[in-house]
Amino acid sequence: MKTKNKSLFSKLCKCYSKKDIPRRCENTDTDNENEADFVENLVHPNPTTEIRDACKDLVLSDDQLQLVMQRLTDEINRGLSRETHDDAIVKCFTTYVQDLPNGTEKGNFLALDLGGTNFRVLLITLDRQNFDMKSKIYAIPQSLMLGTGTQLFDHIAQCLALFVKDLNMQHEVLPLGFTFSFPLSQHGLTKGNLVRWTKGFNCSGVIGEDVVALLEDAINRRNDVKIDVCGILNDTTGTLMSCAWKNRNCRIGLIVGTGSNACYVEKTKNVQCAIPGNYAEHKPYMLINTEWGAFGENDTLDFIITEFDRAIDENSINPSKQLFEKMISGMYMGELARLVLEKLVNAGLLFGGKFPSDLRKRGKFFTKYVSEIENDPKGRYTNCREILAELGLRNVSDQDCENVRYVCSLVSRRAAHLSSAGIAALLNKMGEDNVTVGIDGSVYRFHPHFHDLMTAKISELQSYKFDLMLSEDGSGRGAALVAAVASQKR
Repeated sequence: MKTKNKSLFSKLCKCYSKKDIPRRCENTDTDNENEADFVENLVHPNPTTEIRDACKDLVLSDDQLQLVMQRLTDEINRGLSRETHDDAIVKCFTTYVQDLPNGTEKGNFLALDLGGTNFRVLLITLDRQNFDMKSKIYAIPQSLMLGTGTQLFDHIAQCLALFVKDLNMQHEVLPLGFTFSFPLSQHGLTKGNLVRWTKGFNCSGVIGEDVVALLEDAINRRNDVKIDVCGILNDTTGTLMSCAWKNRNCRIGLIVGTGSNACYVEKTKNVQCAIPGNYAEHKPYMLINTEWGAFGENDTLDFIITEFDRAIDENSINPSKQLFEKMISGMYMGELARLVLEKLVNAGLLFGGKFPSDLRKRGKFFTKYVSEIENDPKGRYTNCREILAELGLRNVSDQDCENVRYVCSLVSRRAAHLSSAGIAALLNKMGEDNVTVGIDGSVYRFHPHFHDLMTAKISELQSYKFDLMLSEDGSGRGAALVAAVASQKR
């Protein structure tokens, strides 16, 4: 044994009574590596074998991820095909966006960003590579999220009009890009019918309807502002457009936030499901909104679905829908972790089997807790202890904290690896080097390890060179850029 290691090892042993020290602590001939492991475990406890075994289904092998890639690629091809599009689960909706920004865009453009419990209205002023933005966030009460479509769009139009009037621009005709972050079947750049609500919305009278027309009707009922809706898009398209304005290599847009979805640049000749006459056949590319959140609805992900995923799905407002999204996105990540913790407590493997009442309640373990707990340095549990105290648990051991951290890391790592499998599948399909992936969403933005996990795993799953780029206000700036590009083409 090296003197330095022996000294540290001896000092650590003296901190414990003999009855607490494993016999090998007294054996000076113990292998150095074993001693290092023992010292590490005294300083920083590791998750127990029982905990690891109970959570093993959340760990995905590369072989499993390769199968995810293969099946997702098959589903994307079904979505692009005219013959199978209607029955496809991964719809691959055409966006009819065929031009990326080139840096010459100029003027004032509005953007409306609807995709969660808040929505934003933005005024974006472009002058070639110069960019200025004014914005305001408006809340959507839950009563409107579950009310009628007319009530929802009247509320949006009211907020839009107030924003324009505050800027004293109500007499100016303002081109608007509308980011609508729900599954759309688009029939043109300004015509998109809602396929289904997601992310907690369930407004009546909207599914199957053209949401651009619903917005225009609400604006016209007020008749107090002049707004020209130039394009409707998904937040993934906005993310791609926003990043492409700065980085011409951006060809994929990814959202990992409240929901999860991706879009990419496809060769126009492969987009068989596009409606003839509604796009320029001579242009080489078109943006495709995959709507990959629905992947798995046809049992193709059953080989990795866990008991926790089934519980999430059964208690959601859209059972059997959006299964891939439910394994990745921020709307479900905290609840997934809570369900795992609940199982471990019930099995007596955590907190001595004692269960704080708040941890038994659905939705009480927030997704932000996952990021905060994983942000603790190794062996330090400041955030973890504060969060557990909020839930009614005090004086927890380091071992319990380490086990909680392990659960959080499994849930987030699986989400990152599934996102990586999706991106790897798109990179393989595009077959190009040096593609930049523009990414937005709270999970990717705020989780301390998500970017590094994705970078490493995408590299392991495919061989093309790529970059991951954090989007700066993709759903806002991107919507304005769609309006800018579209208005210049008119």
